[in-house]
Amino acid sequence: MRAQDLAQGLADERDLSMFGGDPFWLILLKAVFCFAFLLGVVLISIVMERKVLGWMQLRIGPNRAGPWGMLQSLADGIKLMFKEDIVVKGSDKVLYVIAPMLATIPALMAIAVIPFGPADDPVSIFGTETVLQLTDLPVAMLYVLATAAIAVYGTVLAGWSSGSTYPLLGGVRATAQIISYEVAMGLSFAAVFLYSGSMSTSGIVAAQEERWFMVLLPVSFLIYMIAMVGEAHRPPFDMPESEGDLVGGYLTEYSSIKFAFFMMSEYIHTVTVSALMVTLFLGGWRAPAPLSFWEGANSGWWPMLWFTVKLVAVIFFFIWIRASLPRVRYDQFMVLGWKVLIPIALVWLMLVATVRAMQNEGYDFQDIVLWVAGGVLVLLVISLVVDFLRDRSDQRDEAARADEPEAAFDPMAGGYPVPPLPGQTLPPVPRRPSRAPREGNGDAAEEPAAALTTEGKEGDDA
Repeated sequence: MRAQDLAQGLADERDLSMFGGDPFWLILLKAVFCFAFLLGVVLISIVMERKVLGWMQLRIGPNRAGPWGMLQSLADGIKLMFKEDIVVKGSDKVLYVIAPMLATIPALMAIAVIPFGPADDPVSIFGTETVLQLTDLPVAMLYVLATAAIAVYGTVLAGWSSGSTYPLLGGVRATAQIISYEVAMGLSFAAVFLYSGSMSTSGIVAAQEERWFMVLLPVSFLIYMIAMVGEAHRPPFDMPESEGDLVGGYLTEYSSIKFAFFMMSEYIHTVTVSALMVTLFLGGWRAPAPLSFWEGANSGWWPMLWFTVKLVAVIFFFIWIRASLPRVRYDQFMVLGWKVLIPIALVWLMLVATVRAMQNEGYDFQDIVLWVAGGVLVLLVISLVVDFLRDRSDQRDEAARADEPEAAFDPMAGGYPVPPLPGQTLPPVPRRPSRAPREGNGDAAEEPAAALTTEGKEGDDA
């Protein structure tokens, strides 16, 4: 009976009738609050990043603009507005100007479906009962994924419209990065959808009443934690604007307020993916464990405080990994996305789907554990056999290459230098002969000097 009730609950559509009934002035007020909250957290994040990085790296952070340097972000914004706005002659003027807006506006849209409080416990604003959430949709998470996909157009068009090599390479990198890591992110979302039975953000938070999905779905949590850093172009995954090899990437030809828009969009995206992590895996607006025993912790205006604290903690995680990890190589980053995260996410999604189906069919917990453990054991055995066969094949290939004569390799055959393939070696680098006198030629080197000295003396006598 319990399994039938659970299956029926998963099949039912979540009641979202509490959304859409607010008066226009209240909708406008909530929209302005979401916009102001997002920009306020962005300003705080920029200052917090510089202060925390200075603390972690034992150096002085911002300490001049405002008390304790807290107004440094505002000062930087004003400074960028007064800088010269350069427009590249060879650029596509229309796309060059539109690209910063395309990168910023979609990043602002996702905050509309983030819940700051419970849907069944409204608060009073100027005498009107309302929910601490702008709106919600039955497919709210698909809306978030769609806005995140649109934001990449700003980066790509910025790289293409600049008419320069480095921005173009940065735009191409951003495209590949978004495509590869959005797949892993979507698969981590799918496990949450299966377990919660809903794609609305308020429904996902409501499903975490007993236990957060960080505990129930640890693999999805870890996959999303890695994918969100790559999605936001944050270090150590900031390859689209890598100053070590691309000068500034897609930002190279931008200055003044357009550069400020791009930087603001990056931080807005960071705050958005952090809010998604809080909503999907950290219980959303729910109070953490010690405070959750208090009956009024999840009612009234208190949920907004718990949500903000969790949000700041996730942003601190972004800053922490920036201070700790060096930038990875681009090919290693792509291998991590396509060959590690996506296969693990697929296997985990199949495992979660199997567990939910068995729960719906009424299997006992012990039976589910036995079946899942047996399936994992079979997968491990198959992977060990495949690795063993791959190692044997690699050893045979190495032995065959060792028996073959070394292949001649010309790194400049195509007109530009290329690295050698396995089994090829670079030719020796030509060395200039030393100018120092060699051993055994000391007498020969001294004779011209002696002759010059004799000629000089004869000239003086004359």
